[in-house]
Parts: sequence; C-alpha cells; structure tokens
Amino acid sequence: MRERTRRIFVVLGLILVAAIVAAEDEPSPASDDTVRAEGTRPVVHVVHWDDAITPVTTRFLAERLDEAADEGAAALLIELDTPGGLIDATRDIVTDFLDSETPIVVWVGPSGARAASAGTFITMAAHVAAMSPGSNIGAASPVTMMGGGTDSTMASKLFNDTAAFARSIAEQRGRNAEWAEQAVRDAASITETEAVEMNVVDFVASSQEDVLAQANGRVIEIADRDFELRLDDAEIVVKELGFRYRLLSLLANPNVATILLMLGIYGVFFELSNPGSVLPGVVGVIFLILAFFSMQTLPMNLAGLMLVVVGLVLFLLETHITSFGLLTLAGVAATVLGAIMLFDSPIPALRVSLPLILPLVILSSLLFAVAIGLSVKTLRSKPTTGREGMLGLQGRVRTALAPEGQVEVHGELWKAIGQEGEIAVGETVVVVRVEGLRLEVRKV
Repeated sequence: MRERTRRIFVVLGLILVAAIVAAEDEPSPASDDTVRAEGTRPVVHVVHWDDAITPVTTRFLAERLDEAADEGAAALLIELDTPGGLIDATRDIVTDFLDSETPIVVWVGPSGARAASAGTFITMAAHVAAMSPGSNIGAASPVTMMGGGTDSTMASKLFNDTAAFARSIAEQRGRNAEWAEQAVRDAASITETEAVEMNVVDFVASSQEDVLAQANGRVIEIADRDFELRLDDAEIVVKELGFRYRLLSLLANPNVATILLMLGIYGVFFELSNPGSVLPGVVGVIFLILAFFSMQTLPMNLAGLMLVVVGLVLFLLETHITSFGLLTLAGVAATVLGAIMLFDSPIPALRVSLPLILPLVILSSLLFAVAIGLSVKTLRSKPTTGREGMLGLQGRVRTALAPEGQVEVHGELWKAIGQEGEIAVGETVVVVRVEGLRLEVRKV
C-alpha cells in the first residue's frame, strides 16, 4: 500500500511539473523585441477574448497591456466578443485602460459578436472603439459577485453607482454619456450602425486590417496630451491566450466549477467511508481546491452551495438510516435546487446549464442507490465470521462423538457434542449451535 501511495504522489507531481513547464513555454517578450528592432514597421499586438469577463480576463489583459508597453507596441488591439461579466473585474480592466499610455483599440468582432453588459464598459473605455457589421453593444445592467438577491435599496445604490461609472467613462473618452447611462438603467442595446450614429463607438470595420486602416491618423488623448496613431502598414503580432490562461479560463466556467465541486465531495466521502484508500481523498481535495478557486471568480450564491452540501449529506445518511428512499428523494431535490442556484446571474455564461445539472443529479442518485443496495445486501447476507458465521457449516467427525469428540470444520479441529447420540468417525455433520469453544452438531 505504501509503494502504491508513493507512485500515486509521483504521478501527481509529474503532472504538476508538466503543467508548470507548459505554462512557462509561452512566448516571451524578448523574442518579439528582437524581430521588431530589425524593422521599421509599427507593430500592433492583437489579443482575442470571446468569453465572460472574470478576474481571469483582468489578469490576462493587464499582462498583455504591460507587455505591449514594455515592447513599445504602436497599439494593443483587442478583438472582443463577450456576453458580459462581473462588475468588479470590469472596473479593474477599465482602470487599466484609462491609465494606459499605450493606445488601446477595441474591436467588437468578428461579424455577429457582441459587447454586452461588461463588454460595453470595456469598449467605451478604449482610445478607439470599433464594431463589426452585424454586432451589437449594450444591456449593461450590473452583476455582483454574489449574484442576485439584493433588496430594493441596495439595488438602487448599485444601479446609481454603475450608471455614474458608465457616464464617467463616456465623458472621459468623449462618447455619448446619456446613452451609456441608459444602457445601465434600461439595459438598452444598439446595433453597430446605431452605435456610430449615437457616438458610442468610432466606426464600423469588417476586419482587423480595416480597423487599423481606419484608426490610422486618428488623434487620441494619452496622459493629457494629444497623440496621433501611426498604424500605416503595421505588423500584426497575435498574442495567444497560452496554456496558463486557457486553464484559468476553463476553471472560471460555472459548469466546470460545479463538476469539480461534486467530484471533490465524492472523493472525500469515499475516503472517509474507506479510510486508507488515499487516492480518492487526495484527488477529492485537489478538486475541491480547484472548485473553490473557480467560485471566487464567479457570482456564487451561498444558499445554492449550502443546498448542494445538504443534498450530499442526505445521500450519506441514507446509507446509515432506513428511510425507504425518502432521504434519497430529499437529497435529489436539494441537489437540483442547489445546482440551479449555485451561480445566480442573469448572464447565461455565468450560470450552470440545465443539461449539466440533470446528468449530475442522475449520477449522484445512481451512485448512492448502488451504495444503499450494497449496504442492504450486506445486512441481509449470512455472517461469515464469528459465532454466527459458524452456524450451518458442515464438517467431518475425526473422533467418534459419544456423545463428545472432535470434528473438523472449515479446516479447523473443534470440540463437539452430537445431538443424536453417538456419531461415527467420517460422518458428515452440520453445526447447529456454538457454546464458547464447543460446537453442537447433528448428523447430515
């Protein structure tokens, strides 16, 4: 068992090392510096984000912005397609944009993309904002880290604060402040042509090259001074998301967080049910840590989390208490309600999808139904050890029972007494009673 445990930890260690190495293998800034120093063309860094806005987004864009500044990029072009996200993460991104001395261009693209909710603030905070044909922007009502459930006073404060935030961004960038406030209070949403007409964005562009061509020569304000964008014949350097941020983005998915939470609880449960197994406990703890990391980046509802835990506790009690399935039904109901409430947000990308909840509930029910069935089978099965385990076993007489003698049962010699008087050597007998270390038998 120790050797097996050692091997498990070695394998987990190798996986961790491989993950770190893969993360460190991301392109380094030095390689781009060398290429740029040899040419005279302006270089534009391009990043793409097509997911919800979370603290992972904040970290990723902040690093790309620092990288663009360190390498002297002519601009940072962000291709954006987002359903929205968390207001706290959005504020951090907007702050970085407003303080940036590197020109930032946000393009809501490609065609069919959207800059909803948090994406509206990010787009308006850019030095140059553009949209692709068939895209839309708006519906910027706030989303808190703890989801819904605020009272009318708190909701009013939150909306007023967010509306003022939107107006501040629009005024600083010279955009339509009235519409920015309307997008917060009334969840207003407009198309790309309406956005240009209403001075929400600067222009419509069909590609990254078109964005740079129309942005070239524009005068923007950086650090309280005018700055002319020179992007003619610019070299585009695409900055990939990289392994580390792909992993973090995956963990920030509410569906993944729910799966990790359930698997983590299962692992710990089986470790407690079978002490010394090691592997279920180790894997369960790792999954729980990852699930807790995911939850801190998502609008988690504490009531939903408590319901999930209560549901699993009810499943566990069913294995120890005879309730004729009532505890299991209650556990299924609590788990379903908890999973639905776990990540409470008006944004679908920040909620657990129903097609995921149902298989998880069915799997949990089947898992504990099997556990309950095995427990019942064990209770009903004939004992195989101790005094009760001897009853009904057959053996052979080794010394004549007259009425006492010796019999061999289960490969062992026992003192025995016959119920039917003398029993000859070699006869087959069955144990009918156990008194201390003596068996009472009868002839078969």
